[in-house]
Amino acid sequence: MAEELVLAIDTGNTHTVLGCVHEDDSISPVLRLETNERRTEFEYAADISRILEISGVRLPSIGGCIISSVVPPLNDTLSRAVRMITGIDPMIVGAGLKTGLDIGLDDPGTIAADLVATAVAAKERYPLPCFIVDMGTATTITAVSAGGRYLGGAIYPGLGISLNALVQETSLLPNIAVAPPKKAVATNTVEAMKSGMFYSTVGGLDGLLDRFEEELGEPASIVATGGIAARITPHCRHRIQMAENLLLEGLAIIYRKNRRMAKNRRPDEAKRRV
Repeated sequence: MAEELVLAIDTGNTHTVLGCVHEDDSISPVLRLETNERRTEFEYAADISRILEISGVRLPSIGGCIISSVVPPLNDTLSRAVRMITGIDPMIVGAGLKTGLDIGLDDPGTIAADLVATAVAAKERYPLPCFIVDMGTATTITAVSAGGRYLGGAIYPGLGISLNALVQETSLLPNIAVAPPKKAVATNTVEAMKSGMFYSTVGGLDGLLDRFEEELGEPASIVATGGIAARITPHCRHRIQMAENLLLEGLAIIYRKNRRMAKNRRPDEAKRRV
């Protein structure tokens, strides 16, 4: 019997990441598209279909789909796109889905879907308590208690946003690549920018993690994910484990917790291909 895949989709502010979850919980391939609210369901359907097929994924092998999004206007667009090429109604992370996560926010309904997914994965796969660092367009640090309760966290501008603001709001500073500087006390403008941007990010992350531990009152495991995390976290003073696909892993766990809710493939629509 052919393996049935689950298509996990994470829509962030900059990129939409697709991951094919296998029955052994491995995730491959992992693919990226630009997030663009102006695109139609037909454009997304065409791109998703094409990029999956180029990567060797047969569309009929997809037996389920789950979407996490921090761009709500795209939820319906992506759902229709997936339905168009697979005949499947995707799950959307939000109210009504079981997560197994006890959320301790002032208003639990305000938690973002991506934070839910990474917390679910951290709770299942890492020692608790656990701090989760997600370094994307924004950087988030969230905490899960020893008892598996989502405690809350911090949000601040990502390195890319900070760098863009610095360049746009100054007349003489050039755009630079994000990379470790040769030394902290730089002797030219480009290296000075690298030093300031890089080490302020490293130091800010270490400082927040220190305060998290102080408030929690006990040591915690720390796991990081997101676009630039692999470049930043090795320079931190804390021991931080990298988990590149943490969010997709969380989506796979949530999907399986709600498998009975998944709608069966509709044969008439499954025949449609873009």
